[in-house]
Amino acid sequence: MLRSNRNLAYVVLARFVSRLGGSAVWFIGTMGVAAYVFEATPRQLAIMSAINGIAAIAGSLIAGVLIDRFGPRKVMIWAEFGSIPPVLWMMVAPTLPLFVLGSAGFSLFGIPTWTAGASFAPYIVAGRAELERANAYIEGGSAVGFVLGPALGAIVSNAFNQRSVFWVMVICSVIAAAAAWQTHIDETPREHIGTAWADFKDGLRISYTTRSILYCIVMGTAVWLGFGAFSALEPLFYRDVVGVGVEWIGWMNTAFGVGLVSGAALLPRLPAKVVSARGLAVYTTLAGLGTILYVGSTDLRLIAAGAIVWGVIIGGLEPLLRTLLHLDSPHEYVGRIVGTAQWHRSLGELVPLAFVPALAVLLGIQQTLVGGGLLVAAIALVSYPVAVVIDRSRGQAAVTSEA
Repeated sequence: MLRSNRNLAYVVLARFVSRLGGSAVWFIGTMGVAAYVFEATPRQLAIMSAINGIAAIAGSLIAGVLIDRFGPRKVMIWAEFGSIPPVLWMMVAPTLPLFVLGSAGFSLFGIPTWTAGASFAPYIVAGRAELERANAYIEGGSAVGFVLGPALGAIVSNAFNQRSVFWVMVICSVIAAAAAWQTHIDETPREHIGTAWADFKDGLRISYTTRSILYCIVMGTAVWLGFGAFSALEPLFYRDVVGVGVEWIGWMNTAFGVGLVSGAALLPRLPAKVVSARGLAVYTTLAGLGTILYVGSTDLRLIAAGAIVWGVIIGGLEPLLRTLLHLDSPHEYVGRIVGTAQWHRSLGELVPLAFVPALAVLLGIQQTLVGGGLLVAAIALVSYPVAVVIDRSRGQAAVTSEA
């Protein structure tokens, strides 16, 4: 498919390179410099994560409106170039507050590159099967970048110095923008009545009043609430529960990344009926249970196996969720709907930071993580009857349109 669709190949390349630089900068640059250069406290790191999360939410919402007005190609190019100044600022920021200001700017411009990439498929392919395959390729390319980014960042940091890793993002942003520039899509200006604010509210209205779209957003939010718990507790799980060094976080996240790539590649090979609301409910249930496979043991061999299995599930769930959103979104609303789903994702990662640490003190680190996984699985299982109704309605609509 990549050989026959030049546009898709360039989008996959752009997302791979952008995620490669982004994950290198996030793990080694942003969090690493804050912790090791500025010696930030856990409270300061939590505040920085919260500020970055708020900036990411703003970026995803703004990006959605811009994509529907100008197309994902232009938004991706602008966002890639826009992320360079804050990255350069983080290289020289003399104090932690000024460094956090740069990281917030990076989140503000970095998330729109993600939103644009997630909106590209309907612009370059048509049809249910083609959308599924295109989203799987785009997500797979992004996942490979996620796997390799921290390793690249570590190599650059060791060869030069820790702040030099920010140059990786600068170079990757230029390459990603160049790849996006090579795509050719319909960029005919969309007709819009009213202001950008009116467009924004209209996008929220469609997202929250269309049952099938809202279901996808809710399932995605549930999964990312579970991920948010890991942002606060995963380092403590390895340090205090498993009793190993920080390097094991990197090794296990690499194993998780391998699972992500495998899961994205597997999705198009599954039966067509998987691409449905019921399929999403099953995948979300498995995502919750996969958490338990990952953190339910202190044996590193079982943790590694759980990381891979969980990665396979999430790797399939992401393009499945995106494909369903694309199938149910009117073309002129794709950007705003994807942007709404994206800000829910950012919110899901942010909200647990407010209460998960206290819950871990009360119940225990491992128990809190396992409980979070069970909660995600329970939400998905309870929602299954809703998924059945959505699929039945979609099937009836298809029959009516054929008639």
